[in-house]
Amino acid sequence: MTRSPYELSATPDVVARLHPRLRAYFGAIPPGHVGRGEGVFDVVGTPRRWLWPVLAVFARDAVMFPVWERHVPFTVENRAAHVGRGTRREARVAVRALRTFHLRGGDRTMVDAITAEPAGLVDHLGRRGRVSARLRVEVDADGPDVGALRLVSTHVAFRALGREFRARRLARRGPRAAGASLLSGPRPAPIAPRVTLVERFDDEADLQRVSLVLTAPVIGTLYRYEGAFRYVIAPDEERGRHG
Repeated sequence: MTRSPYELSATPDVVARLHPRLRAYFGAIPPGHVGRGEGVFDVVGTPRRWLWPVLAVFARDAVMFPVWERHVPFTVENRAAHVGRGTRREARVAVRALRTFHLRGGDRTMVDAITAEPAGLVDHLGRRGRVSARLRVEVDADGPDVGALRLVSTHVAFRALGREFRARRLARRGPRAAGASLLSGPRPAPIAPRVTLVERFDDEADLQRVSLVLTAPVIGTLYRYEGAFRYVIAPDEERGRHG
């Protein structure tokens, strides 16, 4: 693929503001290559144990895990792909990521695929992509995080029992304040979750730093991970061995 989902979804001026070292991470992965990173998460999960039964459900599809641990080694592997969701959906340019957390209780792998859709960037979470988040792309032009990429969810959807339930953040003001939730589906509206992902490059440490936070109004932080890693694009020897 010649352009990554990020490049297809963001305007050229936004891409140009990215830190040069982040352009390799968010740019297109050349044919026959794979992106690999290795580092340590300072924290993973949530200390709110009452949320763990819910997270255990998401863990079955490799989305989130019922843990709260510090100093967790991890690896990430990014591959170019094409992903189609639903019936008669055209396969779209994607980056499929496997993030393996080396937890005390054993390795757990988070799976997702980023696609460039007509409505913008979409992250399909889990092996089956039953959770998806439409993302707004921002790149800081100045300040302490100049050149950092920020992805903020504007719409979250869940597929279950053959139906899709959607929750989106409202941008308008009026009877509903900005940031209120709206759900389309047969059930009463829940509190809309918000995903915020920040990727920045630390020149002094020569490390890429990542922070993901899942929050909900009133409840606060539901899940997070943050840490640092080093990343390279390398020939995909594994794919070569298997054809």
